[in-house]
Amino acid sequence: MKKIFLFSMLTLICVMAAAQTYRPHGSNRSKGHIEIKGDVAVSQLVQKHIELNERVRTIPGYRIQVASLSGTASKNRAFEMKDRIREAYPGVEAYVVFDEPNFKVKVGDFRTRLDAYVFLQKIRVDFPGTIIRDNIYPTQIDWDEMVPETEDDI
Repeated sequence: MKKIFLFSMLTLICVMAAAQTYRPHGSNRSKGHIEIKGDVAVSQLVQKHIELNERVRTIPGYRIQVASLSGTASKNRAFEMKDRIREAYPGVEAYVVFDEPNFKVKVGDFRTRLDAYVFLQKIRVDFPGTIIRDNIYPTQIDWDEMVPETEDDI
């Protein structure tokens, strides 16, 4: 029985080796065609994701939360604080966000946590209890400023 099995395996190996043909590198090879078969719903979902990414241009970043206010007249206090921040720190944007039941006052559009931390040290004197929050906000970046024009800018 072992001899028959061994003989049949040896024969199979020889047939497989003889069936392969040698083509030298650079010979005419037929170009193949790849077709991926899958569920149509998956490809539709991927297409929707691509369209959404093209429409909604956002980037990750950081803002500093200055206050979280609730209760009577919290909306008015939040907008007053926003105006006070804009006056004290020109060039830095301030926002009021309603996160039920709180009005949160946030400041800045920082690309890195380090940038947010540096500004946090400046603002902490006037607004104690501030914290850095992760945030995703629409792109308002001048991409020409992001790309160095010369090697000296690097």
